[in-house]
Amino acid sequence: MRERVHRHLGKVLTGAALAAVGTAVMVAVTLPGTAGADETGGGVRAAGRAGQDPDAAPPGVVERPPAEGKRGTGRDPLTDDEIRRAEEIAVAGRLSAAGRSAGGGRGPERLSVDLAEPEAAEADAPDAPRRADVTFYDYATDTLVTRTVDLDGGKVEHTGSRRGVQPPPSRAENAEAARILIAAPLGAGLKADYKDATGRDLSSPGRLELSGGIYQAAPGARPAVPDDCGAHRCVRLFSKVGNGPWIDTRDLVIDLSAREVAALDRG
Repeated sequence: MRERVHRHLGKVLTGAALAAVGTAVMVAVTLPGTAGADETGGGVRAAGRAGQDPDAAPPGVVERPPAEGKRGTGRDPLTDDEIRRAEEIAVAGRLSAAGRSAGGGRGPERLSVDLAEPEAAEADAPDAPRRADVTFYDYATDTLVTRTVDLDGGKVEHTGSRRGVQPPPSRAENAEAARILIAAPLGAGLKADYKDATGRDLSSPGRLELSGGIYQAAPGARPAVPDDCGAHRCVRLFSKVGNGPWIDTRDLVIDLSAREVAALDRG
């Protein structure tokens, strides 16, 4: 396991560092007044009696969304039932038996399920088949696999495989990266800063709010460690204590394929 490190890693981010993480901006929207409000009879209606501007718009009403059916139509987003069905169809067969997830379990790691674009000849057809593109990462072969599923026919129409292509990590992959980091010697700084912030030991990823990005090594460029990233699936984590501060783990890279942690050499 790589353990090369040149500075204390795992510092709590505060002040200006938090500003770099992102600032939420709230925008207020004012609705126009209603023209021709009912002012007959006894005068202003309930809004006026409540001391509100009689020309103000009435309060909005939040309604329940319509019940989602098992199947969508046309270019409607995939329903929950269609997503589950697409996954089951796409992963069946050899991919399920031989593939491996980020945690080493049977079957590949699911990354996304999206409504597929219609064929050119079906673009304007109201009864065009609904298809889903299901994307997996198979850690057994470090391969990105995309399968196009015909939801009406219940079959896989097309399979594409590519190596060296690394989409953003899923939530499950971020959690697995944090699990590897917590168990590694280079995770000591993260655990120490978590204990400083909470008074408790960090034992699992569930105690952190996590986001992550893919790290790929550029040939001949610094940092040169780890140089397998790109062929392997490597993640840089952004870790936050629940309802607390961010913890700086940006100088650490977790190689999910090799299940190793490395410190970036910034010279």
